[in-house]
Amino acid sequence: MANKVEWRDSYSIGVDVIDKEHQQLFKIINKLFAFREEEKDGRWVCQEGIKFFKGHALKHFASEEQYMESINYPEAEQHKKIHKSFRDNTLPALEEELENTQYAPDSVEHFLGVCTGWLIGHTLTEDMAISGKSDRKWDSRLQEDESEAVRKVIVELVFNMFRLESQLLSDTYGGEKFGDGLYFRLIYGTKKDKKKLQVFLVLEEKILINTIGKMLGIQTNKVDTTLLHAARYTARQFANRIMEYFPKTAGYELKEENLLSYEQFQKVFERENMQVSMLFNTGGAGYFAYCMVAPHLLEEENVVTPIGAENAISEVEEYLKKKEEEKKEDKLNHKPKVLVVDDSKTIRCYVCDLLKTDYDVTPAESGIAAIRAITLNKPDLVLLDYEMPVCDGRQTLQMLRSDSNFADLPVIFLTGRGDPDSVRKVLSLKPTGYLLKNLKPEAIKDEVDNFFQNRKA
Repeated sequence: MANKVEWRDSYSIGVDVIDKEHQQLFKIINKLFAFREEEKDGRWVCQEGIKFFKGHALKHFASEEQYMESINYPEAEQHKKIHKSFRDNTLPALEEELENTQYAPDSVEHFLGVCTGWLIGHTLTEDMAISGKSDRKWDSRLQEDESEAVRKVIVELVFNMFRLESQLLSDTYGGEKFGDGLYFRLIYGTKKDKKKLQVFLVLEEKILINTIGKMLGIQTNKVDTTLLHAARYTARQFANRIMEYFPKTAGYELKEENLLSYEQFQKVFERENMQVSMLFNTGGAGYFAYCMVAPHLLEEENVVTPIGAENAISEVEEYLKKKEEEKKEDKLNHKPKVLVVDDSKTIRCYVCDLLKTDYDVTPAESGIAAIRAITLNKPDLVLLDYEMPVCDGRQTLQMLRSDSNFADLPVIFLTGRGDPDSVRKVLSLKPTGYLLKNLKPEAIKDEVDNFFQNRKA
């Protein structure tokens, strides 16, 4: 795959000396992509190219810092720290990896992915702020509703970085699955205490392909290792930029990075109390979600392997390998999708555990969450609690039937009442069926099995 990072006018911050150096760095990255494809003297050419990139990057940092001082840029010290981290930590770790592996292809790919992601993210966030093209802080907005302020920041940041218009679909995203997703977790901490803050970015694969993938010139609809490495560092820039808008998170530094499967993400989501949990749509480009757990003590031992300089290549390759295996397995052993809707976590877990061996089961804790989950990932069957607060089963089914896309969606009511009057109320809505919650587990499983067997017949 011949990757190429295309310079766009939107990357220009309006400062001639900085814009020219950015363009030069983009050109060097492109030359390195080209050198990677050459077999003759490939290693030597890559070595020299990488030295050239490093030298030019350090020169760029120095001239950018000099410019910030000349205009008395108020965030110059913070900006210098970001330069220092890349110069003193990221680049040396990548160089050591290249030397230890004798410039193996996957090490070169890792270097290019990280540097590309860092360059794109830093140019479109931190550097853009120097010229005032994007607000550096929103202290003046803090008197507004904080959730609304976060939404505005994310929408502005996505537009500034990728020229994508995004719309908030829900500020109570419940961890529902949408499309083929990639799940990033970033854990921040302080030096003073053990408090930690977790940020989750859930990205539909196609949104990566439509943004960073296009910047890399990727022509396929597949996420490869270079794209995922680049996405990791762009995600860091995105998350770091948002965190800057929270005065209470001052002093928090990135301590750990993970790539999660959907199942791992779902377990963490169920366990933690998300302070921010937003789902966005970008039209045809794809969905993404931003979630944050405010500072707290992590009580459970982390069972996910942290990604560091020493294992980034193997972890990314293994992550993509597992995702491909899961996709193949899904195609070979396609399981019907069942949505379980109940305001009781106990009932949700009970029914999900009952069905998960034979079905692809998704939980939802309310009627509103059910509508959202159905919109994002239409199931083959809905098991819907009849009695729920705010939006009960009756209202949920009425909303579904009013939408032509879901008018024929099979819905079986779950109800705790078996008296004749309650049953008549349930049946008057003409559901596909109804089940009493006090049935034996095997009876509930049999009813679901019978539904799918009859539909198949």
